[in-house]
Amino acid sequence: MISPDDIFNISSQKQFEKIALKVFRYQHENNLVYREFCDFLGTDKQQVKSLEAIPFLPIQFFKSRDVVTGNDSAIETFTSSGTTGAITSKHLVTDISWYERSFRQAFSQFYGNIEDYTVLALLPSYLEREGSSLIYMVADLIEASNNPDSGFYLHNYEELIQKLVSLDESGKNVLLIGVTYALLDLVEKQKFQLKNTVIMETGGMKGKRKEMIREELHEILCDGFGVSAIHSEYGMTELLSQAYSLGEGIFECPNWMQILTRDTEDALSYVGYGKTGGVNVIDLANINSCSFIATQDLGKKYQDASFEILGRFDNSDIRGCNLMVL
Repeated sequence: MISPDDIFNISSQKQFEKIALKVFRYQHENNLVYREFCDFLGTDKQQVKSLEAIPFLPIQFFKSRDVVTGNDSAIETFTSSGTTGAITSKHLVTDISWYERSFRQAFSQFYGNIEDYTVLALLPSYLEREGSSLIYMVADLIEASNNPDSGFYLHNYEELIQKLVSLDESGKNVLLIGVTYALLDLVEKQKFQLKNTVIMETGGMKGKRKEMIREELHEILCDGFGVSAIHSEYGMTELLSQAYSLGEGIFECPNWMQILTRDTEDALSYVGYGKTGGVNVIDLANINSCSFIATQDLGKKYQDASFEILGRFDNSDIRGCNLMVL
């Protein structure tokens, strides 16, 4: 059996590959949906000896099937946001401690001790629905900060503005994590000159504003908050881990998560460093669902294992093994 320590103490590429292959064999044997998908592709489990040979489950399966490894019942169900009438993804979590350890340890890896921060959260579209994995994570970080000034904000912008200015002027470390459109709303109400605050956007206009390219968005936010860089979080309902960007839209993964970039014309082939491809994610924290996910994001991976997200596939661009979903 694979333990949390096996995964969260990974410290080398060789170790990552060894455990990822072990997780693949475990999920191939114990996850009915993933096994069916591998059988559809004609995968010979014994011939899978590299990360590139592992089949990646199209993310759409989380909309149509219960993607679970093992026989345990879900104790938490995370759901994606979606427009009215749209089918949303659901991630059945049978052991929430894997998620908690993943986001706590990843935050520590990139930002240090959570108790060194006041955490302010501006996540209205997430707060207003049930089942958000982001809200679960941020609520835990707010509590772990052990700071009475930490908390969520919905539409009370004036209160948030006063709090943000006061905390920043006091010299305290502040983390403001917000959905993109709400951060834009905030800087339209008030222009800041922040010196001790990290601004982290979680992406998404949620239908509230027109989509913008990252460079334009970050320029507006940097100017509005008076900061030199905008941090970003890359996560999704179907994953139990997040990658972080400390600026310029370049993301890094925690030690138990990696991405590969697949050919946009052939979902079973890969493109080289610096070339645009579909983003495949290995998230070993997904031990009880599926650790190998083919997302609908487009991105580039670099030689140092960092990556950037460039956009999403159109439905017309979804090819190859994704056709099995239809």
